[in-house]
Amino acid sequence: MSFKMFAAIDAGSYELAMKIFQVSKAGGVKEIDHIRHGIDMGTETYSTGKLSPPRVDELCRILGEFSDIMKAYRVSDYVAYGTSAIRESENTAILLNQIEVRTGIHIEVLSNSEQRFLDYKSIALQGEGFRKIIENGTAIVDIGGGSIQISLFDKDTLVSTQNMRLGVLRLRERLQHMEASVGKYEILIDELVDSQMAVYKKLYLKDREIKNIIVVDDYISVLLRKKKNGGEMRGYAGKELIDRVEKSYQTKGLSGLAKDFDMPEESMLMVYISFVMLRRIMETMGAELIWAPGVTLCDGIVYEYAEKNKMITPAHNFEQDIIACAQNISKRYRGSKKRSETLEQIALRIFDSTRKLHGLEKRERLLLQLSTILHDCGKYISMANLGECSYSIIMATEIIGLSHREREVVANVVKYNHLDFDYYEEMGRYRDLDRESYLVIAKLTAILRLANGLDRSHKQKFKDVRITLKEGRLVITVDTNEDITLEKGLFDGRAAFFQEVYNVRPVIRQRRVIGG
Repeated sequence: MSFKMFAAIDAGSYELAMKIFQVSKAGGVKEIDHIRHGIDMGTETYSTGKLSPPRVDELCRILGEFSDIMKAYRVSDYVAYGTSAIRESENTAILLNQIEVRTGIHIEVLSNSEQRFLDYKSIALQGEGFRKIIENGTAIVDIGGGSIQISLFDKDTLVSTQNMRLGVLRLRERLQHMEASVGKYEILIDELVDSQMAVYKKLYLKDREIKNIIVVDDYISVLLRKKKNGGEMRGYAGKELIDRVEKSYQTKGLSGLAKDFDMPEESMLMVYISFVMLRRIMETMGAELIWAPGVTLCDGIVYEYAEKNKMITPAHNFEQDIIACAQNISKRYRGSKKRSETLEQIALRIFDSTRKLHGLEKRERLLLQLSTILHDCGKYISMANLGECSYSIIMATEIIGLSHREREVVANVVKYNHLDFDYYEEMGRYRDLDRESYLVIAKLTAILRLANGLDRSHKQKFKDVRITLKEGRLVITVDTNEDITLEKGLFDGRAAFFQEVYNVRPVIRQRRVIGG
């Protein structure tokens, strides 16, 4: 059987982890080894803005050991990602270069939405357990060192996701900075969590009923999956477990808690902070069941690798989750659903008919689709300044699964659908945008502008739109008996930009519908 040895490395806030996998089309993904090393990078980054030289030395030493382990396993491919401790460092570029020079390991930094999306993919990899639990109202609570992410499901579709700076390391650092005794932690954590959850409930929960919480973390998950009283807890628990943790802490303290749950005492403060935070989230949502599948970012990394290399077939439509998130953002800002659907239909048809011209892939098609959904979100703030306001909303709103660069592409496409296009030489003066991204923006903007011009009256006049490319022209044939004087009159300006980008002239042909 042909297989590859693959390594997934997670440079996290309080731990370096590496999983070795055997990956093949026939056998799927099989975990071979899991190496973990505790290293508190998050506390330094969150408090001082960068890692100290001794911490960098420790980081490089461990990664050097990881490199030796990969050689021993004859790993052919690896992916290494850094999360918030590296992402929030003031000298990220210098740090990453030093790591690569000293260890040979290249680390890519994940945006928050990319990181949480990989965690989410690792949960979906659990198959039937995941599909069954999300049949009822479910939230994923992804607890990291720097922040937590709460994602809500409506049946089997991810509909919203929000990030809060309530990570366990960040909370511990805040509490220690206050010089509060551990005895006061519960009250202080409650107040910190309540202040954010009250706003979250008002804006996102509303009347939504949440029965289940899926927890992704490094502390609660370990405890829930430990063998206790001769039986396997299997990662499931109700609120009674949280009550038990709190009661045990109140009567026995952290050392007694460690003995009760057979865990290292040095981990128990983080366990306790995590449980107090989770209790408040459960009470706010009215949730009754916790499921900790025990997955890690490394599982999401290998899932992504196997998916890209067509070694596994996705059991869940993750692209639909990204689209659903965009649709909910549009709904929040009173976007026109009917108008978006018309734009989406026309724009995607243009994209599919001009593949030879633009040379873009499936991922860029998704970015165009998101642009049509969010095309008018800025009108919620200002109809006169629609382009800039739309850009600001998209850049300030997390869309799980999109990188920062991809969000920048969508935001700019929507912006320049409404405003004069800035050329790269002008844009580069005030925005950090690479040339490749700029060209994607130009190509997608040209398509969206053309689609927008075909429905300028916002009345969805065309029953059918057919697009053919011939003799240097993009012929757009529309079936309608309605007056399209407005569309034809305003079409030239939008067609001119399309011609500038693609060197092809779009023209409209109207075909009357008999009996229409």
